[in-house]
Amino acid sequence: MSEDIRFSLKPGMIVKVHQLIKEINAKGEEKERIQLFEGIVLAVKHGKEKGATVTVRKDAKGYGVEKIFPLHSPVVAKIELVREMAVRQSKPLYLRNHKRKLKEVKRKNIEEKVEDKK
Repeated sequence: MSEDIRFSLKPGMIVKVHQLIKEINAKGEEKERIQLFEGIVLAVKHGKEKGATVTVRKDAKGYGVEKIFPLHSPVVAKIELVREMAVRQSKPLYLRNHKRKLKEVKRKNIEEKVEDKK
């Protein structure tokens, strides 16, 4: 589960985005750390182009937080799949105010699709 699935993302996937954060402390030293952002993919735009982006949404303490990550940026260290949910639309923006749980896609189907692509 630690492989990078940057270019096989689909809406409805729950992913962990490893984001590189640069911080400057009081002494003026620059430090780098990796911060995780786990959420559901709402949109994947521009395929494999230079400007390709992915929109990820999570609910944090009752508030919805959406971030748009550029796929080719060095800021995004890695994107890994947690699980895949069944959605019927290419951009499931209805998840912003959707209260019911989504059904999970069976793991066998995902593994078979990955093996077929190889």
